[in-house]
Amino acid sequence: MSLKIYQAGRDYARQRGIIIADTKFEFGLESGSGASSPGKLILIDEVLTPDSSRFWPADQYVSGKGQPSFDKQFVRDYLETLTWDKTPPGPKLPDDVVAKTSAKYLEAYEKLTGKKL
Repeated sequence: MSLKIYQAGRDYARQRGIIIADTKFEFGLESGSGASSPGKLILIDEVLTPDSSRFWPADQYVSGKGQPSFDKQFVRDYLETLTWDKTPPGPKLPDDVVAKTSAKYLEAYEKLTGKKL
């Protein structure tokens, strides 16, 4: 199931100029009638978003180097510059980091949907 979802998303995004470099899926099982009859497989979280995937602009891809992105990597990169020990609560993000991240997510949305918000 993971491969089917990924392949469909990868192909759709690639046609719109985005490489989905990696992603995650979370599945669960509905209650079945016992161990011999497990429940139906269900997808239980967001799928193929800038929070759950790495989106790279295909026209800027260079093998072996860090990639520009339309995902939360910008926030990760900022957090790596801090002395935060990565235990909750996380640090407050500066307004410019929030604004740049929002702009990256919006650009991904517009590339994928062909629509402006």
